[in-house]
Amino acid sequence: MTELNDALAANLSLTLLDGADMTTLFSPVTIAGLRLRNRFVMSPMTRAFSPDGVPGENVAAYYARRAESLGIVMTEGSYVNESAGGFDNVPRLFGDDALAAWRRVTDGVHAVGGFIFSQLWHIGAQRDAGAGPYPDSPMISPSGVNCDGQVVGEPATSAQLEETVEDFARAAVFAKAAGFDGVDLHGAHGYLLDQFHWPVTNRRTDAYGGDMAGRVRLSAEIAAAVRAAVGPEFPVDFRFSQWKGNDFDARIAESPKELEAFLTPLVEAGVSMFHASTRRYWMPAFDGSGRTLAGWTKHLSGRPVIGIGSVGVGAPFMSITDDASSGRAPSLSLAPLADLVNRGEFDLVAMGRASLADPHWAVKVSSGRLSEIRPYNKSADAFLY
Repeated sequence: MTELNDALAANLSLTLLDGADMTTLFSPVTIAGLRLRNRFVMSPMTRAFSPDGVPGENVAAYYARRAESLGIVMTEGSYVNESAGGFDNVPRLFGDDALAAWRRVTDGVHAVGGFIFSQLWHIGAQRDAGAGPYPDSPMISPSGVNCDGQVVGEPATSAQLEETVEDFARAAVFAKAAGFDGVDLHGAHGYLLDQFHWPVTNRRTDAYGGDMAGRVRLSAEIAAAVRAAVGPEFPVDFRFSQWKGNDFDARIAESPKELEAFLTPLVEAGVSMFHASTRRYWMPAFDGSGRTLAGWTKHLSGRPVIGIGSVGVGAPFMSITDDASSGRAPSLSLAPLADLVNRGEFDLVAMGRASLADPHWAVKVSSGRLSEIRPYNKSADAFLY
């Protein structure tokens, strides 16, 4: 394992900067009212190290270490209500015990001069009916269909959707009270909100289905309720994706026009910024244009945008094969990333695996200490703090 990491580190040192002008990436910037030390964000990563949904001292230390060198750290998805997920060790954002624990997390981040957002999460039909930690809670989804197209339950009622909107707003209030600097609404990767966005999982014929206006309605209602609950200045980020965990080629928008129809209601609802999740940050979003999904999002919404997708690592997320022959393989070089930020395609850069492997990745890059960077290794890094 040591020899492998040494080889990865040597490759990283040779290719990471590649003559790129990194000034913009590592300069302070103000986004959504927050003065950030640089443009790097730790993306949300489900860790499941919070017994009974309560983050402990180890979780607080994990976030604080990464906040020392990044502009923003985002928590792993936190359940907004009892029906939101099915695992005991995923954190929740309700209950006095969990909220007190989150206050210790945010205090630790602020003590090192960092900012932290809470990701509000509901997995919808990806939760098995009867799964814990609250097995009696209903499984909520647009059409009772999971991302594989299998019928796993009943479509959510209007009353259940109203309760879901209220629960997201309540969770946002709890996040603000616990000291978070913003919230991230998880509308990506085939979870509840994204199940409404995607026609494969949304087969409704009421106001929450059909065309894009219907499919984005629940997300817009949640964003509006969150905005009303936390006030006009509190940052509200919205994370979305085309791809799903079981379908990397899935699309909620087939054209810039459809993407605009998706983004506009969210902007009108009060979203401060967008987090456009892709597996390869540099890939064009639509045929006939070189713009990335993050670039189109910024162009169409006028909001600050976070780009993400294989930054600082040698393989796309969840990759099981080498796709270098297709021209879609990632590069460790940051030159393309710096170029896109310098050209204004997006404002912030999210990293998952690179920041997991080395909490001080950004500091080491900015100071030229490339040989000290610990490269990501999937088998070795699964349980890092």
